[in-house]
Amino acid sequence: MFKGKAIYNPSGKAGEYSYWACNFYTGCSNGCTYCYLKKGRGAKVLGGDTPQLKKCFKNEAHAIKVFEKELLRNLDDIREHGLFFSFTTDPMLSETVDLTLNAVDLCQDHTVPVKILTKKVDYLYNLLKYYQEGCSWTPGLIAIGFTLTGRDKLEPNASTNNERISAMQKLKKDGYKTFASIEPIIDFRSSKKMIEQCMDFCDLFKIGLQSGKKYNILDAQNFVEWLDELQGPKIYLKDSLQKLSNYTNNELDEYFVERDYNLFKDLA
Repeated sequence: MFKGKAIYNPSGKAGEYSYWACNFYTGCSNGCTYCYLKKGRGAKVLGGDTPQLKKCFKNEAHAIKVFEKELLRNLDDIREHGLFFSFTTDPMLSETVDLTLNAVDLCQDHTVPVKILTKKVDYLYNLLKYYQEGCSWTPGLIAIGFTLTGRDKLEPNASTNNERISAMQKLKKDGYKTFASIEPIIDFRSSKKMIEQCMDFCDLFKIGLQSGKKYNILDAQNFVEWLDELQGPKIYLKDSLQKLSNYTNNELDEYFVERDYNLFKDLA
């Protein structure tokens, strides 16, 4: 397992999202009430309301130099699996977006697929379009994902869920890969609504429960059975939902995938 200053192999629940990930910042201004970074012993370090460059970096210029060195050191493997941005902040905040896109630009230079998970669409679409035109980006090497809970009040400083879905539709039309993090499930009804609204232009759903929240087992099973009838997008049930529902991805419809599913497999 590799653990650099910028790039590393995540473990645990984070490992269900990507084999390789990059974190430049800690802290986030979206203000989500359910944020896992605001809980536990690491909350003071990771859960701030304002993004801060990680202390291991002198400045953003130093961070991108470290990133490039670590990228090249693991290039073949990262190119195979793709690189995820990021677990300790929203990579498309006004404070974080420049460094994120500089890193994506380097990845494009080396044909490394990237996955960006965000809740902010304030300038996302136009900014990506600008970079695509100015730097000759290949949209097929970039997957943009949105966390969708259907509960805007719990995410006070983020773009609305409907704004995220609208952005996803535009990005898909422009050739970007798209995915949705249906996590945490606040309630199954809201999650169903989110999936229904974007399933026609979402390449992959990753669905998981909220840590510490109690759910009705029958509701979870009914939800998974409903998913099994969709017959459309790729779906990955995270371990938490598999355990509660007593359903596993490999026993459901062929559209259900395992954690190692490669969103960019057609590029391999």
